[in-house]
Amino acid sequence: MRLITPLLLIFCSGLMACSSYTEDLASEAFEPIIPDEEVSQAVVDGAIYDSSSQGLFATERKASNVGDIVTVSLSESFQASKSQSTASGKDDSLEFTLPTTGALSGVLASDVNLGTKQSFAGTGTASQSNAITGLVSASVVRVYANGNLEILGQKKLTLNNGDEYVRVKGIVRPQDIGNGNIVNSNRLANAEITYIGAGELADTSRRGWLSKLFGVVSPI
Repeated sequence: MRLITPLLLIFCSGLMACSSYTEDLASEAFEPIIPDEEVSQAVVDGAIYDSSSQGLFATERKASNVGDIVTVSLSESFQASKSQSTASGKDDSLEFTLPTTGALSGVLASDVNLGTKQSFAGTGTASQSNAITGLVSASVVRVYANGNLEILGQKKLTLNNGDEYVRVKGIVRPQDIGNGNIVNSNRLANAEITYIGAGELADTSRRGWLSKLFGVVSPI
């Protein structure tokens, strides 16, 4: 008994830290990529036009290389609803006459009626609404042959009772990047936007694994 109690405490504490450890591992995939090539110093010749930029003036340089920073303006709002109803019914009847003679005539009825009736009715509704706004800076991790950029980034907020993670991944066209290297999230192709919490506060809002197990095997 003395050995079981410390082991139980260690096991419970490990479960409490599980979500934070999982999100820390996921964060490793969002680490910025630093290019290995040396960056040559730009030659300042006094001209207002920069051939390496995509704008008229030299100060308008847009992200175009691996390691450049793009700020994603999150403006996502989704609403979905679904309803369904089903009804079915079936009636069967069977009538036949049995031949009765002799001693059976007083025991069995000559006319036999059989019938069955089945009915089913079911309804279901579901609705969901989600919204997220804010700014997240991401790094360019790949440049495609057509010039499109694959970006990847995350923001981690450490609060009193846990951490909050905002992760962004997608492909953006250079022409969709505006002033200040800002692109709207609805211009991202193959976008993956994740907002998730980890820590004590997030763990208390989720069902435990044992409760989920009983929910699966319970016939009710």
